[in-house]
Amino acid sequence: MKVTVRGARVEDAEGMVALLNPIIRAGCYTAIVKEVDVAGQKEWVAGQVADAKAIFHVAVDETGRVVGMQDLEPFSPFAGSFDHVGVMGTFVAMDCHRRGIGAQLFQAMFAAAKAKGYEKLFAYVRADNEAGLRAYRGQGFEVIGTAKRHCKIGDKYIDEVMIEKFL
Repeated sequence: MKVTVRGARVEDAEGMVALLNPIIRAGCYTAIVKEVDVAGQKEWVAGQVADAKAIFHVAVDETGRVVGMQDLEPFSPFAGSFDHVGVMGTFVAMDCHRRGIGAQLFQAMFAAAKAKGYEKLFAYVRADNEAGLRAYRGQGFEVIGTAKRHCKIGDKYIDEVMIEKFL
């Protein structure tokens, strides 16, 4: 699928909400359980854009629809010893899976992360999100462990798989 990957903007918030809320409602891809709203998303995007170490990309299709998004934040900004590590999240619209959007987001992120001095990328992926794990592994991430019963949604505990990639 032909998309443009670019830096996220506050005006993308409505499209991001349209992307995220169906994923949240599906209940099987993310640990996020509360739907997002446009005002809150605008605030979050503004904070990401203002953070010199954060990276936030969106993938938009030919019509301008946000069909993917990926963010990277410092692992522990207050410590100093983790400044080379970023924690990332990736979301692709449910009707656009397996069309190369994630791969395009990853390639843009790898380049941007290197340019900002990151040496290692880290993510948590739900253990039951096989598609997400496959996407990260396909981009060279390695599983380094499992956080047992790390996520609790309702009365159900879900393991989180910890993955990393050295740039």
